[in-house]
Amino acid sequence: MILTRTVTITGARGTSHKPLGEYAQLFTDFLGPFATGAHFYIGGAKGIDTLALLWLAGNADADITVVVPGTACQQPAEARQAIARVRDRITEVVELAAPELGTTAYHARNRWMVDRTSMAIGFPRAGQLRSGTWQTLNYTRDQGKPFLVVPI
Repeated sequence: MILTRTVTITGARGTSHKPLGEYAQLFTDFLGPFATGAHFYIGGAKGIDTLALLWLAGNADADITVVVPGTACQQPAEARQAIARVRDRITEVVELAAPELGTTAYHARNRWMVDRTSMAIGFPRAGQLRSGTWQTLNYTRDQGKPFLVVPI
């Protein structure tokens, strides 16, 4: 029997406060150890979602599922470009077809990912204790699943 580790990645949308090289190092340190034989679920937004998608596509042979609350076309330009750039490395793009984008749709997307994975790795903004990232990590905890917090 072969077990595949399934991991939700969640994180801040605002990432311009750190140089890109620091994110690459964080992903090497905190995604890399989980990547062999893994399947990652990533929201298709800008920020950590996009940076993690690009890093995983270029640095790991893990399967990648991108999950969006509505359609991929509704995602920010940065996210759409990243998805297109590494489409050949993406196993699946899941469009949840929410009728309206907003907090409710994004939380539903996050729960959908956590429900299908065995753990979560979150990259919240340092010092920020309320966000979609924390909502996802708290939901992961409430499901009795392990999670890793990497403040950025």
